[in-house]
Amino acid sequence: MFTGIISEVGKILSIQSEKLVIGANRILNKVELGCSIAVNGTCLTITDFDEKSFTVGLAAETLNRTNFSFLKPDDPVNLERALGFRGELGGHLVQGHIDGIGKNISILPAGGSTIFRFQASTDITRYLVEKGFVAIEGISLTITTREASYFEVSVVDYTKANTNLKYHKVGDLVNIEIDIMAKYVERFMQNQNTTLTMDFLKEHGF
Repeated sequence: MFTGIISEVGKILSIQSEKLVIGANRILNKVELGCSIAVNGTCLTITDFDEKSFTVGLAAETLNRTNFSFLKPDDPVNLERALGFRGELGGHLVQGHIDGIGKNISILPAGGSTIFRFQASTDITRYLVEKGFVAIEGISLTITTREASYFEVSVVDYTKANTNLKYHKVGDLVNIEIDIMAKYVERFMQNQNTTLTMDFLKEHGF
């Protein structure tokens, strides 16, 4: 589990079909084999490391769900260590399970912040609400606008300067994780509707 508060921006050293090597500094403090780490919001397992880099494995499902297939050496990536139960929850609970990718379609300065607009499929936007949470590239952000085909977030200057969003351009693809509570609510309502329908049929002799 993660918080969506980025610890460091690392750099891809190499990327292959089954593994990713990332250069980093602070994130490697007290790291161990098998540790979970979020890379652009994707929960991955460290399989090897040294003083300046670490390696994570990439599964086919990960490549299908994320923007990793479009990344290349020297690209910046957001890094976050897993949340300890005694840690501070500064963002929101992020699983590190990417739901899909979106496309950056607008970047507009707004005083001490920047408005990012992301195009996404309705499979993603249907779970979003204004003032709700969303994780973009592993960053915990608040939704300011939501439409059927896109949504917007306001990113304060500090967050932009300390994440890979400072390098983002219109047209770039991003990893998106929906707030898990939205999916639980949907499933609960589906189950409730099924139960009500069955009770109705039984009551009327079907």
